[in-house]
Amino acid sequence: MAKAIPRISSRRNRRIGSRKNARRIPKGIIHVQASLNNTIVTVTDAWGRVVSWSSAGTSGFKGPRRGTPFAAQTAAAKAIRTVVDQGMYRAEVLIKGPGLGRDAALRAIYRSGIRITRVRDVTPMPHNGCRPPKKRRV
Repeated sequence: MAKAIPRISSRRNRRIGSRKNARRIPKGIIHVQASLNNTIVTVTDAWGRVVSWSSAGTSGFKGPRRGTPFAAQTAAAKAIRTVVDQGMYRAEVLIKGPGLGRDAALRAIYRSGIRITRVRDVTPMPHNGCRPPKKRRV
């Protein structure tokens, strides 16, 4: 009788122990999405896989305080703390949105000790925008 082929795709068989500390990430991309109500900081590796993330809401700020520069600074510091332990020392920063936390998050990244190679503004700009609503008749 033929031998049974072991299933490699099984989730239980593949992961043995935690991989979080074993992964070394020398360079990555830091995405900062600063809306008027919240700031989300996501750290990815060079291929775009998420390594760490944080937002002003998860950092403990509620309501209108989430949109403040201090909340963005706290969120950026919290997201970067884990990747600095994994060995990240260079990063590219992509900033999106009109929020108040743009500069504060960038300052927090700079202060963390990560060398910033490039800062890009990737805020989507409409070329002609949506069609405006029809003229109001009274």
